[in-house]
Amino acid sequence: MTGRAGAAAGAGALAGAGADRWRLEIVAPGDRLEPLLDLLDEDAESVSWFATGATGAAGATGAGGAGGWRVEAIYEDEVAARSAATRARDTGLVGGGATVGPLAGRDWLAGNRRSFRPIRAGRFLVRPKTWQGPAPTGGVVLHLDAGPAFGSGSHETTRGCLLAMDRLARRRVRPGCVLDMGCGSGILAIAAARRWRVPVLAVDIDPVATATTAENAARNGVARLVRTATGDGWRTAAVRRDGPFDLVMANILAAPLRRMAPDLARGLAPGGEAVLSGLLRGQASAVAGACRAAGLAVAGRLILGDWAVLVVTRAVRVEGMTRK
Repeated sequence: MTGRAGAAAGAGALAGAGADRWRLEIVAPGDRLEPLLDLLDEDAESVSWFATGATGAAGATGAGGAGGWRVEAIYEDEVAARSAATRARDTGLVGGGATVGPLAGRDWLAGNRRSFRPIRAGRFLVRPKTWQGPAPTGGVVLHLDAGPAFGSGSHETTRGCLLAMDRLARRRVRPGCVLDMGCGSGILAIAAARRWRVPVLAVDIDPVATATTAENAARNGVARLVRTATGDGWRTAAVRRDGPFDLVMANILAAPLRRMAPDLARGLAPGGEAVLSGLLRGQASAVAGACRAAGLAVAGRLILGDWAVLVVTRAVRVEGMTRK
């Protein structure tokens, strides 16, 4: 795999952040990627990773691949970025060096817009609003341009979430209450609103992300269905008020997915399902284990190259019996 290989696509990242943000770049061997992502995720506003060689699935999961990864993390200030670099060096997670510098001078949005092409995921088609190609018959077209929050649909984890949602729709699943946790650009919230025509709550810790989601929802004709809230995950007042949810989408990172498993179990309605992604293939088992420990069942797993999507569900209890 070459070029962009990963991103915290729904984490509310400030992809267009200016000079007040600092970037940490680390070159890491494939077998150190997962612990490095866990370390950086503690304090970073966003984490992205790019293949630097022929990593493939083996390189990503530590099975001896020949390639490596260039990992970028965005921080609010220089002190936080340099502290993370020091911790990465001290724990032996840096392979080819670590550099820290301001974000000024990098035109993220222009680069993203140039590279953004239509993405097909089952019945969903994500395309820039300026794209003039034909729309699929019977499909759900989402108009989305690269903006100041991650989540254009071009990354495999986002595409995997859309594919999982498409499979749920083909099973005639019809959720009544939907949550997009870590909405980023709002692509998953908009997709759910367009596909099922139901209310969706889109939550992110970053106000830029929720503002972007609201704009994209209006552009796609679902402003009345998609409501945004800025807050700290499951602690957000709107999440507590609107739950439990029939469907939860969370395209973030492995470490926060593991941590939020108990909240997810409480926040899912009986029989509800959650689509979880932002995962390397080698991280899926740990996230699945955390979900099982919280009382959830793994109902499906989708693998796209180095990346994985999990579908988990909360059991339904009927007359003393448990039905998955």
